Amino acid sequence: MVKKFKDVFQSLECAPHMDELLNFVSVEKVTASSDMTLIKVNIIAERIIEKRTILELEALIKDTMFPKKNIKIKIFEKFKLSSQYTPKNLFEAYKDSILLEIKNYKISEYIILNNATISFDGAYMDMTVEKNPINESVIDELVRILEKIFNERCGILCTVRHKFIAAKEKNEEIEFAKRTVAKRTDTTEFVGGGSTTWESTDSGKEDSNKSDSTGKKQDNKSLDKKSFNKKNFDKKGFTPKYQKTNNPDVIFGRDFDDNFIKLSDLVGEIGEVVVRGKIIEVDSRYLERSDSTLYIFAITDFSDSIYIKMFVRGEQLDVIKENIVKGNYVKINGLALVDKFDSELTISSVKGIKKCEKFEDNIRVDNELIKRVELHCHTKMSDFDGVSSASDIINQAKNWGMDAIAITDHGNIQAFTEASHVKNPPKIIYGVEGYLVDDLKELVSNPSDKTLDDGFIVFDIETTGFSAKNDAITEIGAVKVVNGEIVDRFSTFVNPKRPIPFRIEELTHISDAMVVNAPVIEEVLPKFLEFCEDYIIVAHNAGFDTGFIRENAKRINTEYNPSIIDTVAMARLLLPDLNRFKLDTVCKALNISLEGHHRAVNDAEATAQIWVEFIKRLKEKGLSKLSDVASLGETNADIVKKTKYNHVIILAKNDIGRINLYKLISLSHIDYFNKRPRIPKSILTKMREGLIIGSACEQGEVYKAILDDATDDELNRIVSFYDYLEIQPIGNNMFLLEDEQNDIHSKEDLQDINKRIVELGNVYEKPVVATCDVHFLNPEDEIYRRIIFYGKGYKDADTQPPLYLRTTKEMLDEFEYLGSEKAYEVVVTNTRMIADMVEVISPVRPDKCPPVIENSDEDLTNACYKKAHEQYGENLPKIVEDRLKKELNSIISNGFAVMYIIAKKLVEKSNEDGYLVGSRGSVGSSFAAYTSGITEVNPLPAHYYCDCKYVDFDSPEVKAFAGRAGCDMPDKICPKCGKKLKKDGFDIPFETFLGFKGDKEPDIDLNFSGEYQPNAHAYTEVIFGKGHTYRAGTVGTLANKTAYGYVKHYFDDKNESKRKCEINRLATGCEGVRRTTGQHPGGIIVLPHGEEIYTFTPVQRPANDMTTNIITTHFDYHAIDHNLLKLDILGHQDPTMIRMLQDLTGIDPVKDIPLDSKETMSLFQNTKDKD
Repeated sequence: MVKKFKDVFQSLECAPHMDELLNFVSVEKVTASSDMTLIKVNIIAERIIEKRTILELEALIKDTMFPKKNIKIKIFEKFKLSSQYTPKNLFEAYKDSILLEIKNYKISEYIILNNATISFDGAYMDMTVEKNPINESVIDELVRILEKIFNERCGILCTVRHKFIAAKEKNEEIEFAKRTVAKRTDTTEFVGGGSTTWESTDSGKEDSNKSDSTGKKQDNKSLDKKSFNKKNFDKKGFTPKYQKTNNPDVIFGRDFDDNFIKLSDLVGEIGEVVVRGKIIEVDSRYLERSDSTLYIFAITDFSDSIYIKMFVRGEQLDVIKENIVKGNYVKINGLALVDKFDSELTISSVKGIKKCEKFEDNIRVDNELIKRVELHCHTKMSDFDGVSSASDIINQAKNWGMDAIAITDHGNIQAFTEASHVKNPPKIIYGVEGYLVDDLKELVSNPSDKTLDDGFIVFDIETTGFSAKNDAITEIGAVKVVNGEIVDRFSTFVNPKRPIPFRIEELTHISDAMVVNAPVIEEVLPKFLEFCEDYIIVAHNAGFDTGFIRENAKRINTEYNPSIIDTVAMARLLLPDLNRFKLDTVCKALNISLEGHHRAVNDAEATAQIWVEFIKRLKEKGLSKLSDVASLGETNADIVKKTKYNHVIILAKNDIGRINLYKLISLSHIDYFNKRPRIPKSILTKMREGLIIGSACEQGEVYKAILDDATDDELNRIVSFYDYLEIQPIGNNMFLLEDEQNDIHSKEDLQDINKRIVELGNVYEKPVVATCDVHFLNPEDEIYRRIIFYGKGYKDADTQPPLYLRTTKEMLDEFEYLGSEKAYEVVVTNTRMIADMVEVISPVRPDKCPPVIENSDEDLTNACYKKAHEQYGENLPKIVEDRLKKELNSIISNGFAVMYIIAKKLVEKSNEDGYLVGSRGSVGSSFAAYTSGITEVNPLPAHYYCDCKYVDFDSPEVKAFAGRAGCDMPDKICPKCGKKLKKDGFDIPFETFLGFKGDKEPDIDLNFSGEYQPNAHAYTEVIFGKGHTYRAGTVGTLANKTAYGYVKHYFDDKNESKRKCEINRLATGCEGVRRTTGQHPGGIIVLPHGEEIYTFTPVQRPANDMTTNIITTHFDYHAIDHNLLKLDILGHQDPTMIRMLQDLTGIDPVKDIPLDSKETMSLFQNTKDKD
């Protein structure tokens, strides 16, 4: 008796997709073996169920119903399929399941089927197979299996025929089949409830620990902890044999045999061991009581790390100091014991240390005579994504002899400055992997002379998939609207002449039974086009719907070029507060009812109501013509921010291109930032001079278009935009096999996409280049990216693609499937051609560009002498005159006068507004700064002076205070006028500020009141003009302590224990990854008049905060402080508190309280009340 699956297995809790599928499944019978170790479930399904889903269902039944029992569940499926299925489209829909099943059964048959050329002729399936003994021996069984699947399991009549072709060169897969396939008798039944249907066996597999003829294990990498127990330790069997120390490699102790143990295999106190590693930490401390030095250093063999502890005395110390250096490689013989101080396994009692050659896996070399060029590299600055520094990547390319290498981080160019400091680099190609938004797709296509008052057709279609080229229409629904009212409808199913995939059926609720008797598109389309007449066409995501109509119209030789309006693009413009623009979301925002969603006519009616509402809003903006509406989409920031982006590679080939790139980076961060810095295609087109545009990775337009089976017209539009096309190693995109939304199911499918891109390059005469999409330097470095991604919460963090920098030979081998000639072209010839198009440029200008203030030299000189004369009289003392001349000569000759004038203006403005300004740092050593009013610190030697112009620099009492503060001198009466003398001078040499040559860049730090600081910043714009001052930008990276936490968290969650030095090693690898951007607390960068900021740096908002008006430099300010003036206008609490106390007490702290005030000083001695 047949029952519904859900009635038989009521307790199963399935994923939504599987649960929906089980509504179409019945159970024919359930049987069990006599020993209750096998339960067979025979099912009948009205929809195709993939074999992967069947296996998941078997595991689910086992885990739910028999969790602790040794029972195997085996499902035998049969399908009752619609008449839409033919042998050909059944094989297309079910191919992956057939391959998986046969692969699990017999690898040789899987290889035959996977490599066979297959065609269909009605009810016949023809296989063309390479002739060789293996294929000949198993082909008959494969044919029988396929016919059983078609005829008995699926109920589709099919006869499988085969023919052999002459054998080509033996490929690796066939050789693999010869080695691994073992003969066995076929006793299985493939469709009914036979005994061992489609079960993979262990034949052909070898035990990795299989013994050889001597009885020893062939591969035993792990160490048996018990065999190395200290008590049972076999000294004869394992202890290294000590030899005489005439070996020049011996650094310390005695010689020993190189019986190395991997550090990852060191678990517990296993006694005496020999290890090797790279030194990654070194520390030492002298122990006075024992007159010895304790050396603690860590080594890694890249499987793990461990600390070495040893005591060194006397003459051994110099040798150890010389050789135990971070970065050196050593071999060590000692005892693996748990240290009693830190309870961690270490190696102590060291008996010998020897020099060691480099041994890690990453010692790769590029031995090809002509090297490739890598055009796609990400560094630690790449948006929390890359984990290798720019300098390491560039140095690796240099060591390999590569002539050039590109830096292309995601969305930013902050690695440029580090790259530019690498010594003797190859040519560095400066670029970015940007986020490109195609805003060239119009709001209105072909607006012609139509108006908003004209009638329009709103339509929607349902399809078997997403490709206008390879999928078919299943339903068309349309409404005709005139004067805001629906006046006619068009609705029909369409027979797609193929089965509807279940995932599409779930979405649209249209089944094969509903379309099997419907007219075909060749009958429906002419009627639909007649219904549309010359009306405006409106659709939600119009490119999809009109793409299917246009493709099918082309097949019946009919032109289709109406005026088209896309309500998705309109919604981005007219509903800027929405983040998503699906039909149901837009309907909800406009209070429009949507019933029967994903049925064509219902969706069309809802879209019509949306468009009627949009017409009202457009008319309120004063628009009436469609051409006027179309103009709204021209580089509209709101639309760009809400539109999906694609990746694009942009390379600067000369200095014009560099500046245009900096402009693009600035615009993407300031005007178009929304989670990512977006670059509108229209803006890129305008700024294309000096740039080379590449199609990027699988997230690029070209790759996506191929995945989506774009029409030839769409591919032509997309490909034509780029200067070169890009392909990448298959491993980079293996994750696409897990995505059910595309038709990528095998490595061969990925190769076909790359072949298609190569073909497009030939057709459109675009060079195709092979890149690695580098995110880390060497294969083993993926652990750092894994840890970073895990810390960010990515569930697939442990499945890192092989995004490492490859040698020329590695890339030639990778693309061998293109043929050796084409592989060489894409790997070497074309990458070098692109590199040759690029000039050697510097990302940061080398010249100094201080701002210009007219008459600053003269103004500074006058201000300084005016103050000096006011304080010291008309005839200046020689010490004053000499100091002022010396400083002014140095300041003016080096072009620093403008900096003094700027600081002077800022201090004067603050003082005028009632806030003191404190100067800090070395500016107090400049007498010119004192006399110009920038600082209150007088750097002259201690001295007395009086308002009557009496001055004393030379009396014995004054000389006694040389090198000390003048305010500490005793009080004294002026011998000239009888008034109390003023005390001043702190005796600070000018060289402290501008260096011994007087040409050191001055650093004037001014402490403004915290509440006044914004006013001071704003005043710089008054001084220099709008657009000439920017906040000094900073780049925040992952600190060591934070990286340590990431590593600890990663291994703790996996219940893996790691030694502290290994955590330190991994944390160091993660350190320095870019996290965010910010701003210096008081730094202002000044741009001279006549200069453009983009010649120095791009600009952005701090931390990409779109709510602030503050604009910072994109580069960290340290990278450009040799070019542009940086003012330090800091905000502090002290000036604010002084101002508050002055307001409360009426006491002026400058005029009323001397520096040697006894009452003030007494506060630091006791807290007694002072009357």
